[in-house]
Amino acid sequence: MLQTALLVIGLSALGAFLAGVLLLVLIFFIGKRMFRTIVQRLFGLVIDRLLQDKYHENLMELWSAVRRTSLQTILEISLRAEKGGLIERPLGSPKRMPHFDTLMFVPGQMARLPKEADVPVDMKVTLGPKAQKPLTIEIPLMISGMGYGVGLSEQAKRALAKAAKQLQTATNSGEGPYLAEERQEAGKFIWQISRSPWGHTPEAIAAADMLEVQMGQGARMGPFTVEPSVVKGKAQRLMGISPVESLVTSAVIPGIQSPWDWMKYVEDLRAQAGGKPIALKIMATGAIERDLAVALEAGFDVIVVDGAQGGASGASPMICDDLGIPSLLGLVRAERFLVEQGARKEVSLVVAGGYATSGECLKALTLGADAVYLGTVPLFALVHRQVHKILPWEPLTQLVWYDSPYKDRLDINLASQSVANVFKSMAKEMEEGVRALGKTALAELGPNDLVALDEWTAKVTGVKPAYTFKDS
Repeated sequence: MLQTALLVIGLSALGAFLAGVLLLVLIFFIGKRMFRTIVQRLFGLVIDRLLQDKYHENLMELWSAVRRTSLQTILEISLRAEKGGLIERPLGSPKRMPHFDTLMFVPGQMARLPKEADVPVDMKVTLGPKAQKPLTIEIPLMISGMGYGVGLSEQAKRALAKAAKQLQTATNSGEGPYLAEERQEAGKFIWQISRSPWGHTPEAIAAADMLEVQMGQGARMGPFTVEPSVVKGKAQRLMGISPVESLVTSAVIPGIQSPWDWMKYVEDLRAQAGGKPIALKIMATGAIERDLAVALEAGFDVIVVDGAQGGASGASPMICDDLGIPSLLGLVRAERFLVEQGARKEVSLVVAGGYATSGECLKALTLGADAVYLGTVPLFALVHRQVHKILPWEPLTQLVWYDSPYKDRLDINLASQSVANVFKSMAKEMEEGVRALGKTALAELGPNDLVALDEWTAKVTGVKPAYTFKDS
């Protein structure tokens, strides 16, 4: 009896299960058919509206506007319409400018043999060779100036400094106030003397391995405004600014009223520098030779040329898009001028603005640069394996900006290692490229190791065109 009862119960349960499965299958097919029908009808209504509405009533009017301009332009029109003030766009210009794409390397093959994988490549660079204490770095890649408070958080700055120390390269303070914690984490440290009241900080000058006077950069020129509502807390205290009043920085370095003042300025700064190199950072412009002439007369040890592709934590679209010249042109013109003036062996040349790949960096070094500043590359490397902390509701940079409520989520050690890994990878690729050229040191590279793919690039760079049929 018990066995029979259990069998009946089992069969009943199996029947109920099978009935449930059949019901679910029936619901699925009916629901699927209804869903397809609803979607199809909605799609039909949308298509009918798009194809029948007059143009000024049609949603496709927006598509037409976007094709004439861009979504970014329409967004920036709306941002201007909101308050009527300057808008600040982070990370530079979206414009496509002439860069290094139309240059290709000439590898060793038959007439000149490439080097084996175990052949070491000398990647070491010395900046400011005429200074008493020149800055030597192990790779030609440095972390560009991104200021604490005016841009990045303390966590981000510390992570960048730790990465630079591991790489035995230099990190730059940027336009923010002196952050002692950053200096403690860094190996080689560059203090950027900006046009702000806190730019000439004696403690920072004493702690730095190189000083960099900032008169311009690719995405920013002239004065900029620091809002107390944005820079609160520790950075505000270190800047020594009012918690309620906006601060507008100077357009030029304090004390400079004419080009003739630069020589005395550098002389006074050298007395404080204690033998360290003194660099000048400028925007690459159509009058770059005129600016470089003043820089050489003043006695700067290093020239940093930032092309129009350079970015900032925030700058007006017009400054980003319409001032300066592309990095490639700035590099070529600066290199030629320094050579013509007989100053190339004494004055180092560092480039910045739009460099994102190992190939671009190696091409810049081949055209005459001594080192390359990278900004966007380490900025995005900081958030590697941490994007889940912010997406999909906020942009990735909210993990690193000072005024972000999410900056404390950044894991400093993980961020530091990610930056170091990116730089290591790029350096290894560059070493591989040097070996492929049949060389063993960066110092052996020159314009003859490149060819140009079009006439414009050949003319601008002085590099032999790839379409020539005879050796020159």
